[in-house]
Amino acid sequence: MVSNYDNFLPVEIVSRRDLAPDLWTIRVHPSEPLRFKPGQYATLGVREGVELIERPYSIVSSPLEDEVEFFFELVPGSGLTPKLHRKKVGETLWMSREAGGLFALDEESGRKRHFFAATVTGIAPFISMVRSLALEGRRDHSLWVLHGASRSWELAYCDELEKLTSRSEWFRYIPTISRPHEDSTWKGEVGRVEDVLRKHLDANGLDPATTTAYLCGHPEMIATSRRILERGGFRNDAIRQEVYWVPDEESE
Repeated sequence: MVSNYDNFLPVEIVSRRDLAPDLWTIRVHPSEPLRFKPGQYATLGVREGVELIERPYSIVSSPLEDEVEFFFELVPGSGLTPKLHRKKVGETLWMSREAGGLFALDEESGRKRHFFAATVTGIAPFISMVRSLALEGRRDHSLWVLHGASRSWELAYCDELEKLTSRSEWFRYIPTISRPHEDSTWKGEVGRVEDVLRKHLDANGLDPATTTAYLCGHPEMIATSRRILERGGFRNDAIRQEVYWVPDEESE
């Protein structure tokens, strides 16, 4: 908690999309521009008395968009997400004036192929990167996004990414669900991210010499996937990760 608001500005919620009882996205309109790089986060807060309950959240939107977008998962009993969940369009949150974080697209190594693996809200920084490249019209990188969830309706950006796949040669989206018995209409990939990661790396010829791998979301997925990547020859400098929480703490 903080009581000093100098580093925050009020932002109005201009839209909200509920995907499930515990998953939703919002877009906010800041009173002054937020400068950030795709992959970074901003800190959001809810006022409680004179205090501000706050924590960082990855930014979904591209820096080229006027509004700033976030994707949340409700964690009952946690300090902030229940308060965020109660917020409606037209209400106000507090957002940090500056973005933070070092999670970003690898443009230094010379590797032009990028494999993103995410669970549920872990897709957020990857959407920012993908949208930015699409809006800039860049074709100098090739991207693959493997996104896992329990059920298909938790794949928040599925429609957007499937449309981009259908019209782009540089981008491919691979959604997967781990509970197909609860989602009888699903016809796509089945399994946890770590269960199918190696399969899709091999199928697309994504080797350590030409590919940077990125992991974001659930810490167990990240740990297991990293071991798989390392066994496949990916060195430390070819793996980037963003852990959203430490086990037994609030998830994002």
